[in-house]
Amino acid sequence: MENKDIPSKNVANSSYKVKHNKQPQHKHRLKKNMGNNYILYIFLLPAIILTIVFHYVPMYGTIIAFKDFSPIKGIWGSEWVGFEHFVSFLQSPNFLQILINTIKLSSFDLLIGFPIPIVLALMLNQLRRAKAKKNIQLILYAPHFISVVVISGMLFIFLSPTGPVNSLMTIFTDEPYSFMSDPDAFRSIYIWSGVWQGAGFASIIYVAALSNVDPQLHDAATMDGASLLQRIRHIDLPTLKPVMAVLFILAAGGIMAIGFEKAYLLQTSMNLPASEIISTYVYKRGLQAGDYSFATAVGLFNAVINVILLFTVNYVVKKLNDGEGLV
Repeated sequence: MENKDIPSKNVANSSYKVKHNKQPQHKHRLKKNMGNNYILYIFLLPAIILTIVFHYVPMYGTIIAFKDFSPIKGIWGSEWVGFEHFVSFLQSPNFLQILINTIKLSSFDLLIGFPIPIVLALMLNQLRRAKAKKNIQLILYAPHFISVVVISGMLFIFLSPTGPVNSLMTIFTDEPYSFMSDPDAFRSIYIWSGVWQGAGFASIIYVAALSNVDPQLHDAATMDGASLLQRIRHIDLPTLKPVMAVLFILAAGGIMAIGFEKAYLLQTSMNLPASEIISTYVYKRGLQAGDYSFATAVGLFNAVINVILLFTVNYVVKKLNDGEGLV
């Protein structure tokens, strides 16, 4: 019996040694890889430094969300108040309105703006004339390079009571319509102007993914009698599925981090009930009113919700996409 137990002990000891020798071997391979490709790591170094300086170092300042911050006393000298600012924000009379505005604006922007670049990419992929395809892509990509300030100014000019849109509408109506003063019109103006500005440029990733599709697959499907929609459904869409999953997770994870600039620039005193969102509220309370602690608490609250949404959406996509997610 003792002799029979010896081999099992040796096997256990050998497996134990192999298991615990993996870590030194892994470190050795990592050092060897860094030594052989040190030039690549040098090129990567500026990006790492910038990420640390502008993304990780500022996290230290979030501590003022739990303090009654005073610029004179500094971060550590300010009085600790715990979750007082969070409670104050949750109990504020305009909390629900700001939260609902943010969720509605970002959700509709995602639901409308996410599929349009995919449709554009599928349409561009069907063009066979290279020159026509390049010209159409140039027209679609150009709005992305226009400043948000310029876009907002254009919207105010075109949609003003004396603008070209109202000039056409007065042919059928007696009075001009004040688009920028109507809270109900603000959401549509924000979303569709964003689609016009960013859909073309957002389709680049999908166009690049479709360029990897073997043309012989389409030729074979055409010979078998497959229609255009059938080829898109069974060849192009499965190719785009992994890219769509990753981009949807990233977009849904940042659903609460909707852009500040455009919403603030399009705000008027009349459309404020629909245009006031968390980012504009933080700007007004933090920089304009000087309530830095409260603004930081609201921003931290927003960030926590974004992180929760990111992991939730990633989990759902993993379940629906056969275990393929972002994290």
